[in-house]
Amino acid sequence: MPSKKSMLAISFWWALALQPAVAADACGGEVPCELEEGTYYALLPDDAETVPPVGAVFYLHGYRGKALNAVRNASFKKLANDLNVVFVAVQGINGTWSFPTAPQSLRDENVFFDAVLDDVEDRFHIDREKTLLTGFSSGGFMTWYLACDDADRFAGYAPIAGAFWKPLPEECPTEAPYLFHVHGTSDTVVPLEGRPLGGGKYHQGDVFKSFDVWLQQLGLTDDKPMTYDDGSLSCERWSPETGLLELCLHDGGHNVRAEWMERAWHELGKLKGWS
Repeated sequence: MPSKKSMLAISFWWALALQPAVAADACGGEVPCELEEGTYYALLPDDAETVPPVGAVFYLHGYRGKALNAVRNASFKKLANDLNVVFVAVQGINGTWSFPTAPQSLRDENVFFDAVLDDVEDRFHIDREKTLLTGFSSGGFMTWYLACDDADRFAGYAPIAGAFWKPLPEECPTEAPYLFHVHGTSDTVVPLEGRPLGGGKYHQGDVFKSFDVWLQQLGLTDDKPMTYDDGSLSCERWSPETGLLELCLHDGGHNVRAEWMERAWHELGKLKGWS
């Protein structure tokens, strides 16, 4: 365990490091951090100047959502304090995300999120190995596709009420992610089986078939998952050689809770060895 003297030194270094970043760009809280490809908001823990955040939770809003509303959310503010992380709310263009099967392609999201990660690391000095990407609804769709593109982009992924769209990818060009999915069995906005949109031109994918993309790729289709209950969640978990796939269901509808993000963070920390 670090000595009290070394902890004070770390805190002093963090305070010095944080001041130029904030002063130079005046970004944080309800003031957006501006990048060439887009914007994000960063909510720091209350004690960030004396106790360096251990990592970051990145949140993607739903369709037509606003990242600003996320940093104003009391439960997300509590999450940042309870976990001692930077809560990063990323803004989609026109409130939408440009995943491969989306109705519009307004931005190369893979390039953008690499830039967001670099910028958050540079500004707030977070540990790149302690990051969680979570998203709700349309933000959950985007989370699945970012995990499919490069599982190592974030340390873990926690999509809520959103998976792949049709046509589902045949496979993903990466190893399995650490993915913790939460979904409501009574969700009618993004049902577990998916639903058509735009007069049938577009179609949300089936959550179970989205998991099958990974299970087939990993040769786990015949493996029985570990099943267990965690509070109101009924979960199934597959453990490939690398990564982890988990589906947790609740009996509610289309909603998001900070506690599901916090749970994913703690589970990820156990698996990664830093919790």
